[in-house]
Amino acid sequence: MGPMDPASLAAAMVAAQMSQTQMAVAAKMVRMNADQAASVVQLLDSAQKNVASLVQAGVGQAVDISA
Repeated sequence: MGPMDPASLAAAMVAAQMSQTQMAVAAKMVRMNADQAASVVQLLDSAQKNVASLVQAGVGQAVDISA
């Protein structure tokens, strides 16, 4: 195989750089999604604890809805 001409070499380098950038963006998106998922889990856990504490305190158990 002969030497690559400068244009082909430059095109290969640009393609490699673009691929590296795409991989970095994809990795960043995966990390962001993981962080979001963790935040949702924390939010749901807090909400569940709040509901449990309200039930234990008896909130809403003796509400008179008669008119």
